[in-house]
Amino acid sequence: MNRPELDRTNTTSSEQKLLAAQWRSMTPARMFDYGVLPDDIARMQAMTAEGTAWDIAAESLADAQEHRAGQALTSGHLVTAVEAHRAAAADLIFAQMAFNDDTPRKRQLYDRLNSVLSAVSRILGDRFEKLELEFGSKHLAGWLVRPPEGDALGTVIAFGGQSGWGAAYWRHADALAARGIATILAEGPGQGETRLRHRVYLDVDIAAAYGRYVDLVHEDQSLGRTAGIFGNSLGGLYAALTAAADARVRACCVNGAPARPALLGHRSFDEQAAAMLGTSDAGRITANFRRLAFDPSRADIGCPLLVLHGGHDVLFGLDAQQPFLDGATADKTLRVWPDGDHTIYNHCHERTSFVADWFVDKLAERW
Repeated sequence: MNRPELDRTNTTSSEQKLLAAQWRSMTPARMFDYGVLPDDIARMQAMTAEGTAWDIAAESLADAQEHRAGQALTSGHLVTAVEAHRAAAADLIFAQMAFNDDTPRKRQLYDRLNSVLSAVSRILGDRFEKLELEFGSKHLAGWLVRPPEGDALGTVIAFGGQSGWGAAYWRHADALAARGIATILAEGPGQGETRLRHRVYLDVDIAAAYGRYVDLVHEDQSLGRTAGIFGNSLGGLYAALTAAADARVRACCVNGAPARPALLGHRSFDEQAAAMLGTSDAGRITANFRRLAFDPSRADIGCPLLVLHGGHDVLFGLDAQQPFLDGATADKTLRVWPDGDHTIYNHCHERTSFVADWFVDKLAERW
């Protein structure tokens, strides 16, 4: 494979600062939430402490997990093969996060991530299925996770914001599948393969784009024909906009999102915002954020709404999420973890179970 060599030479001051910034953005709690195994987190810490670049360290972890998956497949141990492939995928999710811009290296890592996910699909069949949905002349990407047995009671469309996409939310899908709910791990406009391969950016009709995933749920009886939507970080804004515009959405969860997004003056956030729109023009980014703002005087969320907030969220305060609650005209619930970080990474098990139970309750209601 054509990629940089593993390098443990002494790092410069600028490289040390970059690694420190990456650890602030990609914390151990976040890594665990996205499926990185604890021993891989420890190895990542050791390698970066020795000066190995973030992407090289993370990809080397994926190498080891894919080797383990291959050995398991050869021995006919399919469960272990899936587990190891999933661990490799989680490592690669963080490897590509080292790059905010759409560099050739980021594309290479994301292509490899998709290759690993395709290997899982070959083992699990339609229980884990690649999606490509037409959207105008282009396509939206994602992965469909079905419950282990029988038709789904309903389907939740789950997605992230500026850097955590698709399979990053596989553990959410696990929790929902255990409760009989299917999950679409969506890669919406400006995200993942939808952006990197299909060139769909954040300048489109967001509700119409996520509405294509809702279309799929309503077209497939095995998915329950009942859709919920779950947006994390900036994705929570997209979930709220979609729920307000599409009456077919039966439940909406917003996790750590700003109703009125803006450039923050943080390098990672602002560079990621630029990549999502396909431009570095701050004026265009600001104008697009203004276009996407959720205004409760104009947009009503008619389905049940759940808003999650971490009291230690360093990006968005609770006031940034209040407009979503103001715009909810059905039942609405606010759940706050006083010591929670951004999107509640540090209480991921409790958060995920709470959200999964809430979706089961709301998708089963007849309101």
